[in-house]
Amino acid sequence: MFPYSTDNKRYHTFNYHLKQKYHHKVAKVSLNADFTCPNKDGTKGYGGCIFCSSSGSGDFAGNPNESLDSQFNKVSQLMQVKWPNCKYIAYFQANTNTYGPIEKIKQCIEPFLEKQDVVAIAIATRPDCLSDEIVEYLHTVNQKKDIWLELGLQTIHENTATFINRGHTYQEFLDGLALARKYQLNVCVHVMNGLPYETPEMMLETVKVVGQLDIQAIKIHMLYVVENTKLATIYKKDPFDILSRDQFINLVVEQLAYLPENIIIERLTGDGKIDDLIAPLWSIKKVMILNDIDKLMVQKQYMQGCKLKG
Repeated sequence: MFPYSTDNKRYHTFNYHLKQKYHHKVAKVSLNADFTCPNKDGTKGYGGCIFCSSSGSGDFAGNPNESLDSQFNKVSQLMQVKWPNCKYIAYFQANTNTYGPIEKIKQCIEPFLEKQDVVAIAIATRPDCLSDEIVEYLHTVNQKKDIWLELGLQTIHENTATFINRGHTYQEFLDGLALARKYQLNVCVHVMNGLPYETPEMMLETVKVVGQLDIQAIKIHMLYVVENTKLATIYKKDPFDILSRDQFINLVVEQLAYLPENIIIERLTGDGKIDDLIAPLWSIKKVMILNDIDKLMVQKQYMQGCKLKG
């Protein structure tokens, strides 16, 4: 049995980590604090990443017209019905949540330090939107509640980064990661399979390289083409190859084999907004995809990190 799992998974599950640390079921509550992004307001660019919806990757976050407290209470009360005595991670998900005055960042975070049922705070941001002032503040918060920074990288390949209008270089990512780790902040890196014109070998290389960095967790996403994005316009005009279901599953299994076993796997696929999803339609059945990843790992006799061992 894999040492970092209690449910027969062959990789280091986030559920295992949370139960070991907090001795409770822990769930994320996605919040929208109404931040923007330097890739939208003209500082770095306009329109954001070409795959990004108007919600800034916050399609399942709360309504920014409601207070953060109201957003949190609505979701947490529903979760309590499903999981009595559940604890929570307050997840600032939409857009870039360290892009703004330090006063706003404090006003968003500090009410959650007082909530007894909140065990950690996760902050989605860009590596080029971390300053010493902000990271030093988060370090002080980290003494009270666990802080996780979620950094969007998607790919190590600069040509792809330029094509998707990411707006920061790989070196800027490395600099942001170094700053976060200087202040002992946990970092979860987002990578994306299926980006236009990347080969499976390039996607595998991204994970191999990222796995050797000082990171604590990773999220592996599949690229979604959704309505009302620049990517959708490109795809409709000149369709590029989308990974098939089998290609994606095979790729993820190989990626897991090259990730050190101490790195937490926060997710292996995501949720596209079904009403707006153009491709890949196979991604809708997330549970079945995860089950087939598990089956292929058993079939190949793989464990996370198995290809790193001599």
